[in-house]
Amino acid sequence: MLVAVGIGPGDPELLTVKAVRLIREADQVFVPGNVAKEIISPYREDPEVLSFPMTDDEDYIKKCIEDNADKIAPVAKDGLAVFCILGDPNFYGTFGRLCEILDKKHPEIEYGSVPGVSSITAFASAAGISLNGGIEISDGSENNCKILLKVRKPKQKAEELKREGYRNFILAEKMYMEDQKIYQNGDLPEESAYFSILFAGK
Repeated sequence: MLVAVGIGPGDPELLTVKAVRLIREADQVFVPGNVAKEIISPYREDPEVLSFPMTDDEDYIKKCIEDNADKIAPVAKDGLAVFCILGDPNFYGTFGRLCEILDKKHPEIEYGSVPGVSSITAFASAAGISLNGGIEISDGSENNCKILLKVRKPKQKAEELKREGYRNFILAEKMYMEDQKIYQNGDLPEESAYFSILFAGK
């Protein structure tokens, strides 16, 4: 199995207990560069450094991701492969693109992720500010999703968002608690818990 582990913004002490455990237990750890290698060095000294170039050449990027998938697959097929990613694996990370390649070239590989401290929450702490109310986050591209916190009437809210062009909805209640629930699209409940997040995608 492949597990993508978020290793936070740079401080080795900001890794979660679960992240450290998986890094130590993995048959092989992979990192996307020397910065990540340095961050996990207190917990693992033998990671394999993969190339994820910072370039606008999409063909070259795709080729590198395919090469990396081919390196990870043999380990993930028979054991535990851990891929360490700065920040959080699913928040502006390369993990999603890697999974797309794995689905095509190595469909037998199972994968999952462990969240890490993202750049957004790390920024608030480093800057000494609190983030409250509505927040817009963008990498400069067109907005194609919304994330709403504390949605008490998710089904009603989804109907409202459909009028704005949103079609894909996922509701998460009490994440990582004993009674966690994940709902998708037509399964959205009329009411939800205070600890809830609604994702809306176009």
